[in-house]
Amino acid sequence: MKIKFCGAAGTVTGSKHLITTDSGLNILLDCGLFQGMGAETDPLNRNFGFDPIVVDHLILSHAHIDHSGLIPRLVREGFQGSIHCTPATYDLCELMLRDSASIQESDIEFINRRRKNRGQSALKPLYDSDDTEKCFPFFKTLPYDEWRDLGGGVSFCFTDAGHVLGSACVNLRLNEDGVKSLLYTGDIGRPGDQILRSPQNFPQPDYIICESTYGDRLHEPIEGSEARLLEVVLETCVKRSGKLIIPAFSLDRTQELIYALDRLEHAGHLPPVKVFIDSPLSVNTTRVIQKHIDCYNDSIRDYMLEGDHNPFYFRNLHFITDVEQSKKLNHSKEPCIIISASGMAEAGRVKHHIKNAIGDSNNTILLVGYCTPSSLGGRLAVGEKVVRIFGDEHHVRARVVTMASYSAHADYSEILEFLGQSDLSKVKKVFLVHGEPAGFENFGKMLGKKGVKSVSVPEKGETFEI
Repeated sequence: MKIKFCGAAGTVTGSKHLITTDSGLNILLDCGLFQGMGAETDPLNRNFGFDPIVVDHLILSHAHIDHSGLIPRLVREGFQGSIHCTPATYDLCELMLRDSASIQESDIEFINRRRKNRGQSALKPLYDSDDTEKCFPFFKTLPYDEWRDLGGGVSFCFTDAGHVLGSACVNLRLNEDGVKSLLYTGDIGRPGDQILRSPQNFPQPDYIICESTYGDRLHEPIEGSEARLLEVVLETCVKRSGKLIIPAFSLDRTQELIYALDRLEHAGHLPPVKVFIDSPLSVNTTRVIQKHIDCYNDSIRDYMLEGDHNPFYFRNLHFITDVEQSKKLNHSKEPCIIISASGMAEAGRVKHHIKNAIGDSNNTILLVGYCTPSSLGGRLAVGEKVVRIFGDEHHVRARVVTMASYSAHADYSEILEFLGQSDLSKVKKVFLVHGEPAGFENFGKMLGKKGVKSVSVPEKGETFEI
C-alpha cells in the first residue's frame, strides 16, 4: 500500500491523501481547498498532484471547505467514483459547496479585471455552479459505526470526531499481507463541546494519519468562555457604545456563539443589544444543524427540554441574508454584535464589516478560531497596526481580542488523550498532517514519549510505502 500526501502536508489547508492498495484500488481521503496562502493559493488548487480519473473512492471526513472544497473540480476533471460521508456532512456539503462555487465565480471576476488591466489573459474559475450540481449524485452516505465494503479487500467505517456536525474519523481495514488498519483522524474535536458529542472511541490502528493544528498549543478551558464573552460584549457595546465584530466560520463556530449568547440571554445577563448573524451560509447552516439533533450531546438536549427551548434563537437575534441589509449595518451607529463569515476574515461580508469598524477605538474585533498567519484574521491576531483590506491600508484602532476557548480543534493534550484510547505502542507509524512546523516538532516528541515507534511529517507530494 502507498500513501501520497497531496495537501495539508506542512500546511493546515488543502487536505488530500491518496491511498493506492496493492490490488490497485485508489482511495482519496478528503479533497480540500487550499486557503489563505496568498499568491500560491490558486496554483495549488489547480493541480491535484494525481489524476482524478484514477480515483475509485473519495472518503470525506467532514464538510469544511479545506477538506471538501475541491470536490466539484475533482468531478469536473473526470472523477467517476463514489464519495462517502455521513448524512449530516452531505447536508452541509450541499450548502457549502454551492456557496464555494459562488465565491469562485465572484473571485475570478475580480482577478480577471486586474489581469485585463495588466494585459494578461483571463483565467477560468476552479469550478462553477454547474460543476457543483454535477458532483452531488456521486455522494453516498454512511452512518457512524457501520462498516462498508469498497472491494479489493478494503472496508471502512466512520467514528464520530466531535469536530463539527457530521465530522468523522475514517477507519480503514486493508487485507494486504494480513489485515492492515489505518486511522485517518480528519480534524479532531474537543471533549466537552457545547453542542456536539465528544470524540468517539475507534478501532485499534496499525497506522495513523493525524491532524496537528494545535500541536504546540494548549487552549483556554471551555469553562468560563461564556463569562469571558459577556465581558467583551459589556466592554464594547455598553461601556464604549461600539460594535463587536466576530469573524466566525459558518459551520459550528457561529452556532456555538449563538448558543452561548442564548444561554446568557436566558440567564438574564445579556444586555439588550441587537445580535446580527450576517451570512446567508450561516443562516442556512444553522437550519441544517437544527435538523440533526442526533449529533447533539446530552447537555444541550437537556437545555432544549427546559420549556421546549430553542438554543439557536433568542430575543434581539436577527438573521441577515439580504445584501442591502448587510450594507446598512456598516452605516448604523447603534451598538451591536455582528457575527459573520469567513472565520479567517479572508472573504465574505465580515471583511466589509472589519473595514468599516477597524478605525474606531470604541469597536472590538473578536477572533474566536484558528487563522492562518497570512490571513487578515492572522495579521490582526499578531497585533499588526496597519493591515491591507481590499487593496487599501487601514490603521488598526479597534481593540482586537482573541478567545481560543471556542476552537473546534483539539489542542495537543486533547489529541494525545484521544489517541491514547488505543495502544500507541502497537502503532507502527504516525503521519502528522494539517499543521505547522512548530506543531509538528512538538507533537512528534509528545507521541514519542507516549510510545509511538515512528513519526513522519510528509512533505507535499511525498509518497510512503507501508
